[in-house]
Amino acid sequence: MSAADPSVKLSAPRKTKGALPAARPDQIMDIAARQFRARGYAAVSLRDIATEAGMRTPSLYYHFPSKDDLVIAVMNRGIAVVREAVTEALAALPPDAEPFAKLETAMRVHLRALHGLSDYTSANVRIFGQLPEELRRANLPERRAYQEIWADLLSATCPDNLEMLAIRVPFVIGALNATLEWFDPDRGDLDVLADQVGRVLLAGLKEREDR
Repeated sequence: MSAADPSVKLSAPRKTKGALPAARPDQIMDIAARQFRARGYAAVSLRDIATEAGMRTPSLYYHFPSKDDLVIAVMNRGIAVVREAVTEALAALPPDAEPFAKLETAMRVHLRALHGLSDYTSANVRIFGQLPEELRRANLPERRAYQEIWADLLSATCPDNLEMLAIRVPFVIGALNATLEWFDPDRGDLDVLADQVGRVLLAGLKEREDR
């Protein structure tokens, strides 16, 4: 397993006399996620990240051998954060919760992850299309695992129309992700956003189910 894997717990680098305070891998990733979200993939350099972390660029290579390794770690954590949040929220629902109630819960948690939980998920959504193909491929297993959760949720709402899943899963996730382009959490209410977006999407899905 590589050092870029966000699940790996690395020991702190040895300090030397006169060295800047060492940043932990999680701190480096937090900074990277924030910068990627704000500025995009190409505009952010390892030097930018190291400077904000208060470390020299060569020291950053101790944790992440390349920018690609750091990007992959951030991208994978971006999906892991929202997947874990959605999974926990669904597990907290009553066992007899209706399929559409589960779907609404997942939508709310996904939006919260995008706009308030951390920079990782929003960074993933913002820069995925900017990445070289090999970096996008590296993130696909995480994305597919998360999409499976949505496939299960959506299939429960329309068990007699499963052929539509290939369209509905990317449509619903895409509609939620698109709110990054126009919603400002500093000026808008996230709960109101969740209500409005959820109402529109659920109404459309229920209409298709009733036909």
